[in-house]
Amino acid sequence: MKSSNRWKNTVISVSALLITATPAFAQTDASRIAELEEKMSLLSEQLAALQSELSQVKTEGQTATAEEIQSLRTEVGAARQIALQATQRPNVMTSTTSTTHLSGYASADFISPENGNSAFTANFNPMFHFQWKDKILWEAELAFELQEDGETEVELEYTTIDFFLNDNIIFIAGKFLSPLGNFRQNLHPSWINKLPSAPPGFGHDGAAPIAEVGMQLRGGVNVGTNSKITYAGYVGNGPILEGEGGEIHGINAGGFAGDADGRKVVGGRISYLPFPRLEIAVSSAFGDAAVTEDDGFAVSGDPLRNYNVFGFDVTYQWKDFDFRSEYISQDVADSALSISPEGGKWETWYAQGAYKFANAKWEGVLRFTDYTTPHPDLSQEQWAIGLGYLVSSSAMIKAAYEINTGLTGEISDDDRWLLQVAYGY
Repeated sequence: MKSSNRWKNTVISVSALLITATPAFAQTDASRIAELEEKMSLLSEQLAALQSELSQVKTEGQTATAEEIQSLRTEVGAARQIALQATQRPNVMTSTTSTTHLSGYASADFISPENGNSAFTANFNPMFHFQWKDKILWEAELAFELQEDGETEVELEYTTIDFFLNDNIIFIAGKFLSPLGNFRQNLHPSWINKLPSAPPGFGHDGAAPIAEVGMQLRGGVNVGTNSKITYAGYVGNGPILEGEGGEIHGINAGGFAGDADGRKVVGGRISYLPFPRLEIAVSSAFGDAAVTEDDGFAVSGDPLRNYNVFGFDVTYQWKDFDFRSEYISQDVADSALSISPEGGKWETWYAQGAYKFANAKWEGVLRFTDYTTPHPDLSQEQWAIGLGYLVSSSAMIKAAYEINTGLTGEISDDDRWLLQVAYGY
């Protein structure tokens, strides 16, 4: 029975190989399926040869003992069971209905202002996705940012459950990036932004809303052969007004789980793409807001006042040239009975041109921004010129110099150098 032992050892080896390969397969792609199918084919050949030998043993029973025949039958049965399990596992994996995905981005920065101390900093933003079929998607982003005192600040950038109602409509619920304008929802991640900094007015308490908590419908429809219309409409809790020294210091539109003024904000954005490389869009929102904080203390019962947002943006791409421009404003009305009676408008606009050269490995960028607020110490004009080296499509090294014009002696008037290493994964 030397040949029996030889087949027995072969089957055990192939079976063990299949068993150890299966867990890795569960986490990989189609190449693993092909590899497993090849191994299953080999196992089938071994089984066929083993069964042939068993039949021969049955015919020539005088050359083998009953114990040896029974042992051979046991090995065939075990090999069949392993083969059955191996064939079932790829079927389960290929018919899976859920997909999990981790992505995000990170950056390391060096900032050197003209009249201040230079410093290094770092941050990273992991993004989580879980999709069921092509029907439902949960997505979320966290922001981890290192502070000057060494503490780490953690923020929930967004978390939404998205229902794909059909090819043209998505229903979204939760905290989402504001769909008003273009920069905040599409361009702000460090590995996408062509400069190491955001345009003035696109940060917290600026002219552009950051996020919203509520519900949203968004999607797009084709118009003709190459044209397309995209849209987004939402209802949410709206911003809060922060008072300081009897005046409104800023409009905080970072997304809140509460609604201190009890009134919702309605808004949206609609864009037209006459052809894929050109997009023209208009954004708007309206509702009521109230002062809920003054000099760091909570305020209740402050009168409501009108709150409005208006924006316009355009994007054009031609070969290695990329042009973007955007205007957006938030304004609140006066309220004579308020703790901060005077309203105001926060508005900003920028124009940016970028050009890739040297086989698209280098990119030069020039951006102008004009940001105005009711507070002269925060208003700012800025020229930013930068140069980026693309290590890959999602990894880059960027250097820039900002020429800032603001109120003399304020940070807004301080020129600075910036260096950033960014990576999206």
